[in-house]
Amino acid sequence: MKYLKFAKIFFPSLVLYFGLNVVVAQDQVTEFGYRIVNTYPHDINAFTQGLIYHDGYLFEGTGKRGLSSLSKINLEDSTVLMSRNLNRRYFGEGIEVVDDRIYQLTWQSHMVFVWDKNNFEPVNTHYNSTEGWGLAFDGTDLILSDGTSTLYFLDTELFVQKKQITVTLRGSPLANLNELEYINGEIWANIWQTDFIARIDPETGTVVSLVDLTGLSAETNLGSREAVLNGIAWDDESERLFVTGKHWANLFQIELVQQ
Repeated sequence: MKYLKFAKIFFPSLVLYFGLNVVVAQDQVTEFGYRIVNTYPHDINAFTQGLIYHDGYLFEGTGKRGLSSLSKINLEDSTVLMSRNLNRRYFGEGIEVVDDRIYQLTWQSHMVFVWDKNNFEPVNTHYNSTEGWGLAFDGTDLILSDGTSTLYFLDTELFVQKKQITVTLRGSPLANLNELEYINGEIWANIWQTDFIARIDPETGTVVSLVDLTGLSAETNLGSREAVLNGIAWDDESERLFVTGKHWANLFQIELVQQ
């Protein structure tokens, strides 16, 4: 069964996100609601920090020290097919697949792990000078968020910065960018502790549209007070969009509905 959700976004002249003043004009930012297409099980214990759909499977990176992991998961029944735990000193963050490698960030340890996609054996490590939050791949560069309004474009071999952009919403910096996905030429970013996903022009950093997922968390069981929206995965072959959250009991395939 399909569920239609119209979560209208009302933007007054001034919106406050975590002390950041963001001026928004409705006629300049396209707004989307959503429709639930399919609902899948998801591990309610997973503190989701990174999510990818690749080669017919989900890959998920989870956080918290002592609980951080990387897993390959069957979409239909949430069966874990392969998993690797991080050393308990590390707080796992975003992940991304590049060829036969999986990159996995850590939060404040400045460590980036590179795993063999086929067996999760270690391939390499890199130093990251910022905090690690989200990670995406545009076909050439890795794109990293660090919880600020800045996105960093990094070389995949050396993990060195090639450029950076400031993400803005009608001219004002938009911070708290978290989990990332690159979809059809845009960077999609969860805005931490909100129900919104920002769709970002990778050349200018401008937010071109916002996806309001208000009400989606009410469609699942939540495992903790930290159970916020986080996790975007894109099936490029079938053009399916998946979203979930930290400590959510379900993962959802959704379609966007323009407001």
